[in-house]
Amino acid sequence: MLRLVGPVLIEQVLGLSVGFTDKWLAGNLLEGAEPLAAVGLVAYCLGFLPGLFAVPAVAATALVSRGVGAGDMVAARRAAAQSLVVGAGVVALVLSLAAAAGGWFVRGLGLQPGSTALAVRYLAIVLPALPAMMIIHVGVAVLRGAGDMWAGLVSMSVVNLVNAAASFALATGCCGLPRLGWEGLAWGTALGYGLGGLCVCGLLARTAGGLRPAAAEWRPDRGWIGRILRVGVPAGVDAVANASCHLCFLSIVNRLGDVAAAAHSVAITIESLAFLPGSAFTVAAGTLAGQFLGAGDERRARRSVWQAALACLALMSAAGIVFFAVADPLARWFVGGGSRQPDVASLTARLVRIVAFAQPPLALLMVLSGGMRGAGATRLPLAVNFLGLILVRLPLAILLSRPEVPLPGGLGAVPGLGWGVVGAWYAMAADLTVRGLAMLVIFRQNRWSRVVV
Repeated sequence: MLRLVGPVLIEQVLGLSVGFTDKWLAGNLLEGAEPLAAVGLVAYCLGFLPGLFAVPAVAATALVSRGVGAGDMVAARRAAAQSLVVGAGVVALVLSLAAAAGGWFVRGLGLQPGSTALAVRYLAIVLPALPAMMIIHVGVAVLRGAGDMWAGLVSMSVVNLVNAAASFALATGCCGLPRLGWEGLAWGTALGYGLGGLCVCGLLARTAGGLRPAAAEWRPDRGWIGRILRVGVPAGVDAVANASCHLCFLSIVNRLGDVAAAAHSVAITIESLAFLPGSAFTVAAGTLAGQFLGAGDERRARRSVWQAALACLALMSAAGIVFFAVADPLARWFVGGGSRQPDVASLTARLVRIVAFAQPPLALLMVLSGGMRGAGATRLPLAVNFLGLILVRLPLAILLSRPEVPLPGGLGAVPGLGWGVVGAWYAMAADLTVRGLAMLVIFRQNRWSRVVV
């Protein structure tokens, strides 16, 4: 398990650095709260896009790992090729929707007009790199199913290094390049993902333990596409519903003003540091569960997921303690010093301390869900995540953040607590706690390990 976790953990650090780079540059090189608020919305939108690739990516890991565990490399190659075919279809659909309604979608998220205009300009530059993002997410998922955890590390190294260098150079105009400011951040991100996608293509083109599909295996196969959809659609619905609810949550925060939106953006970035062990152990749990179930060893599949969850629980609990202790200096670092944007820095630190207490249940939620998805049991995480967000986070965020909550149908209004973005983050912490405990109860029933894919 630790051999699987190590490369993924480093990969997650590099992937997180892409967002860190843009937010640090926006907070330190560009003036005012508008760029920080806009880059937070952009981060949510870019986080939403890979969720659309969860259908082929989750299915790829589950089916490839089952094939490898059973020693059936023909099935593993078929699953790999057809997952990428499905991913190409998703890219075509998303680009069509973005061209038709992308601007309307971003403007509907409630950010102030100046920040919204910045976000629209950024996304117009980055969206053409969507095919490269698909290749990274689905291609790495294929290789992970075979136990190759280094592919993601290599590709995200390329993405991160190119993004950091190109974004800084184009934003500031150094090395004789044009000074593009805000647009320079977008061009750097697009260039990083483009080269990262080419890197994954190179990794998939090698023999990779017998995983390189033959030419005939790339032709769309209705039977295999049906299997991918049966396994992946619940995970895709889960990812899209989760991202949609997060965007709704963001729109609640955005309507509280640019300072609240900027603090939320920075605090989310700081909290994402705790996602690093969570994401790494989630990937390891899914790979091990799929391979052990493919080999017919249900007991070891359950045990591997449980051990990954306990290890992650310890690390993310420690991260929560660190967050609580160093929230103020972390917040000041992102905004270029406490004297530069003191309101944003102070509010960011308060938000980070709130979510510090939710790290243990978040660890359980991430790893146990990942183990179930690796086994092909994608419906249970969908139900837990969707119901938690709809029934706990969103209504509680509205009630706690607003002084008054209007009722539908012109029925008047009910009083809220008016705690602003702080209230919204209390709602987020409550939601993570409820979902983490619910996932623990479901996991212990052992039904997930008997799913047939």
